[in-house]
Amino acid sequence: MRAFNFSAGPAMLPEAVMNKAHDEFLDWHGTGMSVMEMSHRSKEFMSLAAKMEADLRDVMAIPDNYKVIFTHGGASTQFAAIPYNLAAQTDTVDYINSGVWSTKAVKEAARYAVMNEVAVTEIDLPDFSTLKFNDQAKYLHICHNETITGVEYQTLPKVNVPIVADMSSNILSRPINVADYGIIYAGAQKNIGPAGLSISIIREDLLGQARADTPSLMNWQVYADNGSMFNTPSTYAWYLAGLVFEWIKEQGGLEAIGKINQRKAAKLYKCIDNSSLYFNEVETSVRSWMNVTFKFNKPELEAQFLKESNQAGLLNLKGHKAYGGMRASIYNAMPEAGIDALIQFMNDFEAKNG
Repeated sequence: MRAFNFSAGPAMLPEAVMNKAHDEFLDWHGTGMSVMEMSHRSKEFMSLAAKMEADLRDVMAIPDNYKVIFTHGGASTQFAAIPYNLAAQTDTVDYINSGVWSTKAVKEAARYAVMNEVAVTEIDLPDFSTLKFNDQAKYLHICHNETITGVEYQTLPKVNVPIVADMSSNILSRPINVADYGIIYAGAQKNIGPAGLSISIIREDLLGQARADTPSLMNWQVYADNGSMFNTPSTYAWYLAGLVFEWIKEQGGLEAIGKINQRKAAKLYKCIDNSSLYFNEVETSVRSWMNVTFKFNKPELEAQFLKESNQAGLLNLKGHKAYGGMRASIYNAMPEAGIDALIQFMNDFEAKNG
């Protein structure tokens, strides 16, 4: 039996996906080649790529007036690509800063446009009704789920500009209305597949606005015009992402996935809230479904907890250095049995040490 890997990313993949990739590793569909050995221009890979995009559109119900592009460089590259594609140097852009990843996005975008930091929080989200958004801003940027602290948007602010959302750590975790957003972007290494691939879902009217000095590999129109193959893509990462999209459909789609994820998170938060040893600092209404953080009333026990949990096959529970404590990342691929095993371990550890 595999260990339960609670890493925040790169994260565990569904076991069924790993097994299928193993079976097809040396010979994909009788071609005599691994996918990683194929030309990205071959009819075999082109058919694989087309199916991958079609499956993603299906599971997310992406409207026809949105383009899907597949890019290099992780979601962090989009921190610069977003203002390059949507704003001139003198244009204002609105950002809600809700944690470490938002801060990184703010710092990068401030180099390329006039930054209006609408709010700054860490383990909460602001009351949107109190914020002063700029109706002339080119867009509002949010980090939909802050992986490090475990803060997640459950509702969206009402604004008159396109919302640009970094969904790296909660994309595909439940149904969403794509039309509520101008742009959704995400790194792959949490709910999509292995590191090395990013996905952007862009409303078509937001394409074709890149400033003249935009590098080709940051220009969304270049990707859209070339089927995301202006240069050689991360072919094997595309393939694995496609297997994940197939797996999501086999589970019953995002409706089914969302119910499972809500149940997983609820039972883990209940364990924490009922404990006298563990506590979660995040406001209940904005707790993340994907990244459950907790700290200790006896912080001297953290090292022992990590040692014993690792021995029990519960891996990578150490929190990010910027926040501390523990973090259980429970993306789609984490089975409910993993949550149950973690809860049992936490209860036993508290009984012995609390």
